[in-house]
Amino acid sequence: MKIIKKIVLLLLVVFIIAQFFGPDKNEGDFSSVEAFYADTNPPEGVKMILTNACNDCHSDSTRYPWYNNITPVNYWLAEHVADGKKHFDVSKWNDYSDKKKDHKLDELIEMVEEKEMPLDSYTWTHGEAKLSQDQIDSVITWAKKVRLKYAFLEEAQ
Repeated sequence: MKIIKKIVLLLLVVFIIAQFFGPDKNEGDFSSVEAFYADTNPPEGVKMILTNACNDCHSDSTRYPWYNNITPVNYWLAEHVADGKKHFDVSKWNDYSDKKKDHKLDELIEMVEEKEMPLDSYTWTHGEAKLSQDQIDSVITWAKKVRLKYAFLEEAQ
């Protein structure tokens, strides 16, 4: 029994020390999203959905919850954000070609339509990000409309 107490004490000490370390935060300037909004011109309702359900993981500006201060949770969140930005980063929108923008919106449509985005692990703690069918439909309608713009621009080149 004495060995179990020592192991628990050691784990507690390691946990406490770990709290002093953490990954870099994704706290860039929110204005980096404005180029995406300007280029895609979402209606206010869709813009609100994107802000509440997408931007934390798909832009340079993440609003971190209180539990992000707990290691190892902060590493798990950092990995989610890095993975989200790897697939779709609205802060880098102007760096994408028209063809890539079209492709990214096609992926967005697919992921939202199949209810794979936003992730369940995100909506558990961000209830405002859980999308109703009407919200899903409005995002898809907007994204399909924007895709027409990029298809036209691709043809013009």
